[in-house]
Amino acid sequence: MKLTPRVKKLLLVMAVLTVAITLTGCSVPRNADGSIVLIKLDTTFQDIMSSENWFSAIFVWPLAEWINNMAPTLGVGGSIAIVTIIVNGLLALATLKSTIGMQQMQLIQPELEKLKMKYEGRNDDTSKMRQASEMQALYKKYDINPGSALLVTFLQFPIIMAMYMAVQRSYAVATGSFMGMDLQATPLAGMKTILNGEAMGWAYVALFVFMGLCQFFSMMTPIFIQKKKSEEEAEKHHTKPVKPSTQNKIMQYYMMGMIMIFGLMWPAAMSLYWAINSIVNVVKTLLVQKYIDNHNAKREGARK
Repeated sequence: MKLTPRVKKLLLVMAVLTVAITLTGCSVPRNADGSIVLIKLDTTFQDIMSSENWFSAIFVWPLAEWINNMAPTLGVGGSIAIVTIIVNGLLALATLKSTIGMQQMQLIQPELEKLKMKYEGRNDDTSKMRQASEMQALYKKYDINPGSALLVTFLQFPIIMAMYMAVQRSYAVATGSFMGMDLQATPLAGMKTILNGEAMGWAYVALFVFMGLCQFFSMMTPIFIQKKKSEEEAEKHHTKPVKPSTQNKIMQYYMMGMIMIFGLMWPAAMSLYWAINSIVNVVKTLLVQKYIDNHNAKREGARK
């Protein structure tokens, strides 16, 4: 079974999340009493580098420090939001070409599906070579480098893991709150307080549902754009639009389910981060699509 680039991305994201959830509890430094070693305003890069490891010093410490510095002015929720936007902005600038290529790859999935159907059942070497040649021509047409499209996904991994650790270790998060919620408590633990008659438990329910909705729109935005482009292309050539593969749909639902399960078990601060990150991804997808549309329109105009 051949996996599409989008399915590969989903599998990779799920893998890193699984590793993060499973291993972080063991890797986060703890005091003798079992409590997590917090990163405070006076904690320096040298302190973390000498007592821990390079990953904590290079990735976790800066994120926790940003949250600590912004929290007195913006509050814990606001500081997590701003840090999320800053990190996504820097990542977007560093991987702009790869991000555009990855989104272009998603848009040409209908054309790749047509190629797949065209050569379906033809396993001779000549047919395989022709299919590969036509795929390369399609990539060249849209200026896509399939290998570089995975760069964004791999660079996201350390950021996800670092943010997960940072919200656990930030002194501002540990001692602060958001809308009355303890952001170091898991949403599941917060929801259980409803059974004791505590109204605050509903705030955790609201945060969990909000995260789920943001994740849903983040996942569906590229699919909606791809469907719209497929319909426009089919109308232009008076054909029927190519339906998305069942494999993609199954992986999307599986990914959504995994995120929601993780969302019950990680700190509420991570749920807030994930919701904001999903919103940023929707905006980024729409902006990149606008760029792609303008770029393709200019290219088509130059050919005429």
